[in-house]
Amino acid sequence: MKLPIPFINQNQALLGEEEYARLECALQEESPVSIRMNETKSFSHEETIKVPWCSTGFYLNKRLTFTFDPLFHAGCYYVQEASSMFVEQVVSKYITEPTVALDLCAAPGGKSTHVRSLLPDGSFLVANEVIRNRSQILAENLIKWGQPDVAVTNNDPADFSSLGSLFDLILTDVPCSGEGMFRKDPGAIEEWSPENVTICYQRQRRIIADIWPSLKLGGILIYSTCTYNLKEDEENIEWIKNELGAESLSVDVPQEWGITGNLAGTDTPVYRFLPHKTKGEGFFLAALRKMGEEDIENLRIKSSKKNKKEKPLEIPLQAKQWLQHPEDFDLERRGDFIIACKKTHKELVNTLYQQLKVVHSGIIIGEVKGKDLLPHQSLAMSNELNTSQFSTYELSYEQAISYLRKEAITLDISAPRGYVLLEYKNIPLGFVKNIGNRANNLYPQEWRIRSGYLPEEVRCL
Repeated sequence: MKLPIPFINQNQALLGEEEYARLECALQEESPVSIRMNETKSFSHEETIKVPWCSTGFYLNKRLTFTFDPLFHAGCYYVQEASSMFVEQVVSKYITEPTVALDLCAAPGGKSTHVRSLLPDGSFLVANEVIRNRSQILAENLIKWGQPDVAVTNNDPADFSSLGSLFDLILTDVPCSGEGMFRKDPGAIEEWSPENVTICYQRQRRIIADIWPSLKLGGILIYSTCTYNLKEDEENIEWIKNELGAESLSVDVPQEWGITGNLAGTDTPVYRFLPHKTKGEGFFLAALRKMGEEDIENLRIKSSKKNKKEKPLEIPLQAKQWLQHPEDFDLERRGDFIIACKKTHKELVNTLYQQLKVVHSGIIIGEVKGKDLLPHQSLAMSNELNTSQFSTYELSYEQAISYLRKEAITLDISAPRGYVLLEYKNIPLGFVKNIGNRANNLYPQEWRIRSGYLPEEVRCL
């Protein structure tokens, strides 16, 4: 790996020549592989070394063929860089009551799925991504994770100003120069330059300034990057404190974790992950609390839409029966789709639809086609799926891969007709409509495994 000379000079000045040499040596080594388990989709697996700062994080001894592991597609675990799992320490310490949270720059969904798992019961997460195609990937990963109290939006940070001070927690994993990803992504080296660092830290300040009014008084902002330089890290934290009015928050960090503190010479608590000290990629995190006075305009809807009294579209009777706790949900028909939303979050979700571009929310129960209701993949992935309402069929590994490729599959002659929930190792994968001589594959086309071959060695969890 050939590193840019300005990068070398920058980090020698930051760390000292001896410690920088250790960093450069670590960057020549192979990246560790880590995953985070979904505790709501339990299955037996071999225990490996735990990520110290994450209760559900594990290091793997070797990289798996994740694309060809059905349990990965079922949302049983997420492949996530270990350092970024440190967000758990902030959320676990400071978020103790039901919360409305925003992950502002959320794709592909590692931190969103993690934060959603950590939030107290009764909380709601909005996961946002400004780039349209990446917001679709974000929605896919959150649907697979299975927790219903989420919405995925596709908006610019400034668009959230129409919501007023809505959020108790905002996570901003801001776009950065990517220095911490050099080992994992050689392309990041080619894109790096001192000029790009300047562009990044200025963009980061604009993002924070745009979203700051959306944070409640006393609310918490988590700021993170995957880079090393002071401009995008410590200097931006000082700017947030001085210009926007914020109080730094600290978390307890055992010395054996190897996490580095502030390198700018101030006493502001920040948390740096350096690959020669911690088992993970380069990462930076700081937590801040919003201080000062503000005008709160929570949920004052400024919709330009006229409130027309329209006859609600009919919702098929079985839609509620497909949920474990139907009494907790309101069902709404949007076009041909039946969507379930927790009653406690209905007003919030309606506001999001009126003010933002919502890509996904709640649970998509099914799609109405004539007199039929087709169960949706969102329902199959949801923790609220009432499996007793469907006939189930256990797939072999080969059948599971064929299904995930959206290929035509044939079930045993003994398999029931109609809509059948397919499972792999007792974990739902999705639906088919079994008509006897074949089963119509209902797996989403855009989610399918595109590779037409299997590696010589398949390594699954």
